[in-house]
Amino acid sequence: MATQYFARPKLQLFGISTAFVVRKIGLSDLSDALRLGWEDFKAIPTHAIVLCVIYPVLGLVLFRLVVGYSVLPLLFPLAAGFTLIGPFAALGLYELSRRRERGEEAAAWDAMQVLRAPSFGAILGLGMLLFALFLTWIATADAIYVATFGHAPAATIPDFATRVLTTPEGWLLIIVGCGVGFLFAVVALCVSVVSFPLMLDRHASAIDAIRTSLRAVMENPFAMAVWGLIVAALLVIGSLPLFVGLAVVLPVLGHATWHLYRKVVEPDPNPPQEEPRPAIGHRYAADFPASLFPWSHER
Repeated sequence: MATQYFARPKLQLFGISTAFVVRKIGLSDLSDALRLGWEDFKAIPTHAIVLCVIYPVLGLVLFRLVVGYSVLPLLFPLAAGFTLIGPFAALGLYELSRRRERGEEAAAWDAMQVLRAPSFGAILGLGMLLFALFLTWIATADAIYVATFGHAPAATIPDFATRVLTTPEGWLLIIVGCGVGFLFAVVALCVSVVSFPLMLDRHASAIDAIRTSLRAVMENPFAMAVWGLIVAALLVIGSLPLFVGLAVVLPVLGHATWHLYRKVVEPDPNPPQEEPRPAIGHRYAADFPASLFPWSHER
């Protein structure tokens, strides 16, 4: 088994200590998290697609707005920047995976139960932090473009592509933009890789969740770097064509992030006792869209 317990004395060297125990993980754990995420998606695909359909729709809207208002240089930063707030946007998916893991019925409406979580205030606060990081990235990307090409807008998509791909200034823009974007992505990963699932599951404060996430990255730098690359690669694949593939990629990654959290953070040794809900039944495609409204089956 690749997962190992994290040596608690080492924490104190970095001055980062919380009540949550972090474990070492390997590449096999990442593979397993993705497999489990895929299993969750297959088990409740209609719910996940409904939750995430806003992403491809938003992508299409952004594409139209960008083209219409001649601000093409912001199209890629906008699309890439949404990965910064993805961990917060996937809250509903964490809840569905949590319920399925416990053998409970998972319906679309259950995703909204995150609004009633005791730590929702902390979750919202950290979500706002990621949103501020997203806005900062957009402003930075725009400043990089202006510094490279000036304020003259690109007239058409071919014109913009020619500028970026066939000129020295364009190559400089790609190198600097990707480098700066990488730094933003690293910050988001370090702060949020397990933060939101931890706050949802263990009602941790935002500070403790961030500290635990930082510890997870510090103890598993290679595995977390690979995880970041996997997320980036799948998001690029899902964005083609016109972001439609994100309707599958995003829910799978959301579910997988929950299972990654389970592998990285040791479970609560004394979990609160909760009344179990009815066991999960098998779902069929023919049940859609009736399966989105489970109360309609109640007598």
